[in-house]
Amino acid sequence: MAATEGAMRMGKYEMGRTLGEGHFGKVRLARHADTGRPFAIKILDREHILAMKIDEQIKTEIATLKLLKHPNVVHLYEVGLPNVGKSTFFNIVTKLSIPAENFPFCTIEPNEARVHVPDERFDWLCQLFKPKSEVAAYLEINDIAGLVRGASAGEGLGNAFLSHIRAVDGIFHVLRAFEDKEITHIDDTVDPVRDLETISHELRLKDIEFVQAKIDDLEKSMKRSNDKQLKIDHELCQRIMAHLQDGKDVRLGEWKAAEIEILNTFQLLTAKPVVYLVNMSEKDYLRKKNKFLPKIHAWVQEHGGETIIPFSCAFEQKLVDMPGDEAAKYCAENQTISLIPKIIKTGFAAIHLIYFFTAGHGEVKCWQIRRQSKAPQAAGAIHTDFERGFICAEVMKFEDLKELGSESAVKAAGKYRQEGKTYVVQDGDIIFFKFNVSGGGKK
Repeated sequence: MAATEGAMRMGKYEMGRTLGEGHFGKVRLARHADTGRPFAIKILDREHILAMKIDEQIKTEIATLKLLKHPNVVHLYEVGLPNVGKSTFFNIVTKLSIPAENFPFCTIEPNEARVHVPDERFDWLCQLFKPKSEVAAYLEINDIAGLVRGASAGEGLGNAFLSHIRAVDGIFHVLRAFEDKEITHIDDTVDPVRDLETISHELRLKDIEFVQAKIDDLEKSMKRSNDKQLKIDHELCQRIMAHLQDGKDVRLGEWKAAEIEILNTFQLLTAKPVVYLVNMSEKDYLRKKNKFLPKIHAWVQEHGGETIIPFSCAFEQKLVDMPGDEAAKYCAENQTISLIPKIIKTGFAAIHLIYFFTAGHGEVKCWQIRRQSKAPQAAGAIHTDFERGFICAEVMKFEDLKELGSESAVKAAGKYRQEGKTYVVQDGDIIFFKFNVSGGGKK
């Protein structure tokens, strides 16, 4: 598609001026029609691409761009050894048809999908307002190939996939806790604790490599400059290196708030929150007993004590393949439920996200923000003008609305509040923002 300077709209993006051109296309400034947020969008010249036969270059560029993070896009990756159930889990969660073959590297590129975060509060609000539009919270989950011992040194498809992980916000670590002669294990035997050690070791080695390169760069810069920040960063990197070389993950260290700000820019693999998903056989899941689970639990408690969720891909796959009524009956007969909703909600919470609601007859929508965000920053999630011209936030608690039945009843009970710039938004708040900017008005 040729790029022109005139007004143009592509999907929900309103195209603006050209920022630059070259490398088989033009880059134009664009704004999202709903949020007003700015984006840089590359418009490819199809004729040039076909003439130059540079489709492989495009694929490479797209793969590189995937590593860039936008503050409002949240990613979780699945990691684990080959043949532990990662792709099967991904297929179940997203209901996509992605190969789950009995081969270590069948997942060549990360498969990505957005999944809704189940929430009874959202469902209730939709029932109350019967809006024209319903927008639930979501989590973006990515499936990558299994890591192997030596991945940090390039074994298997190691380095490429460790690079993919660096760009994400959190990790689902899928562990194999079932025996099946038809599904080979890359180490021949099933030993989840050994697998935990392997993955953790590879992630630490990659972080050590990154931090050492950072130290080298800082030392070169310190020879040319007396910038105090360089010394602060260097001292922090030395502490991180000692922590990693002592066999400890970065997320388990004690860091000051200012240090955490610097750490976040490094995107270290072992700094990311982890949720451990223990994939058992259907038989073990239904009887709530697994011989590997006690040792897994002991290992995790010794290494940070993060959340462990035992589940069964085989069981979940069976439910997905059944009609809804049959699946419900099967769960009732076995006195159990699907754990996929719990897994999604746990992953969402692990990466320190909450959401507030805007609710009315036009739309009920979840707005995702970082925990501890203040009202102006929450307003900015809707539109930059809301944050820039923030006046106040009119807030009611979901629990109050559900108990009293209507906004007017909440107001009559004195539970409809006006909050200022210092208000820390709570999960489940229902908010109406007032703002005023030059040339604008109030919402």
